[in-house]
Amino acid sequence: MNNKRPKNTFCGQFNRREYLHQVGGGFTSLAMAGLMAKDGFIRSQATAADGKTPWQNPLAPKDAPLPAKAKNVIFLFMYGGPSHVDTFEYKPELYPLDGKTIDVKTFGRGGKKNGGRVVGPKWGFKQYGQCGKYVSDLFPNIGNHVDKISFLHSMTADSPIHGSAMLMMNSGSVLSGRPSMGSWVNYGLGSVNENLPGYVVMLDPTGGPISGAKNWTSGYMPAAYQGVVMNASGSTPILDLKNSRNMSREQQRMLIDKLNKYNSRHLSDRIDNTALSARISSYELAYKMQMSAPEAVDFDTEPEHVKNLYGLNQDRTRDFGKKCLLARRLVERGVRFIQIYSGGNHNDANWDAHGDLVKNHNYHAGNTDKPIAGLLEDLQQRGMLDETLIIWGGEFGRQPTAEYAKGTGRDHNSYGFTMWMAGGGIKGGASLGKTDELGSAAVEKPLHVKHMHATVLKQLGFDPNELSYFYRGLDQRLVGVEGADPINEIIA
Repeated sequence: MNNKRPKNTFCGQFNRREYLHQVGGGFTSLAMAGLMAKDGFIRSQATAADGKTPWQNPLAPKDAPLPAKAKNVIFLFMYGGPSHVDTFEYKPELYPLDGKTIDVKTFGRGGKKNGGRVVGPKWGFKQYGQCGKYVSDLFPNIGNHVDKISFLHSMTADSPIHGSAMLMMNSGSVLSGRPSMGSWVNYGLGSVNENLPGYVVMLDPTGGPISGAKNWTSGYMPAAYQGVVMNASGSTPILDLKNSRNMSREQQRMLIDKLNKYNSRHLSDRIDNTALSARISSYELAYKMQMSAPEAVDFDTEPEHVKNLYGLNQDRTRDFGKKCLLARRLVERGVRFIQIYSGGNHNDANWDAHGDLVKNHNYHAGNTDKPIAGLLEDLQQRGMLDETLIIWGGEFGRQPTAEYAKGTGRDHNSYGFTMWMAGGGIKGGASLGKTDELGSAAVEKPLHVKHMHATVLKQLGFDPNELSYFYRGLDQRLVGVEGADPINEIIA
């Protein structure tokens, strides 16, 4: 057998070893995802690991096993933990207790405590909609859409610490390495658009959340199912697609063609052609995404009244508004799961109001209220809300008492907090569960994060206790091997 390594070069720049190094390094997060191109140039050569079985696209669209009311999910993640008693759960008993020291059990980053100084709600509440739902003055625009929303006031989680609580919210476990919810959705349903990722994540301009990519990882599943970070602004919508040599699209196309011709001529070469084929497929997918992603983020085709609906005409709401508008455009193009982060980095760059609650929540609510309301209205006007499931919430809530001797800051609270869901077959104008009169813990219809996950899967057409992936001797599930029931009370 000829062991001599070929000396061919490509485009006058790449030899084979250099190509594998450059493309592998440039598309780390997309190496496996590249195999999704069902009509790529290498399909006649692609096989499974045994070298015989024809390769099957892991992101080929699949029918849900059960009747589905939703086709897509948009998760609006308020990173840091918004205060439920200052946003969507009205607690009139707290107002007169402001500044008084009371006995109440709490557990946050400061540990377990048996009492503290009450911080009364800092905003007024008004009733909205036919359902008469009380909503804080922080969210006057979302308040106009309460008849589309089901509020979950008795959510609980397993950790009051950001990192583990975020992993719980995103993947159903406080331990890292588990597939995130978007990965489960892509695994179960596949993607209907081969030119865009099936799972998109948009981050706050201040940076990503704690633990970073662990929150949108595919875990023990193939990397094809992981989230891809996308930018709603700028010339490079998908940052991972920026090639290190700044080649034009025409040069990339020529490189792909030459690599495929080279690969087909050297099928008997000892060098692993499977690896080269995978890299070529990665490059091919990257090329397709580079062609499709800029069109998705081109808002010039949107009428002015639509852009204004999302707040693109105001400095304060423009960033989050672009993300919400892009989410709608991605749903139109078949992207299954989209997660948008409000808040990033640390401290007051997110909803983590340990110091000045008023400054913190005024800032973040003011950035997001109009864009979120615009998203709900736009989806409904286009007839898309019925098939698009919207989730709003953070990793936990906040305590009714002050964290420090002075100030209005609140510590973390995983004993009881509020999330809401809308669209995708969810009842509108509904509220379920509640915390005690202080907002310290869920006392009526306690709901775990896994119940929310089960509800999402059910609306997408799955039995949440049946959708599984075999790993380490167990049929692993998003809702855990113990299982969880959906929240049937809010399902229309």
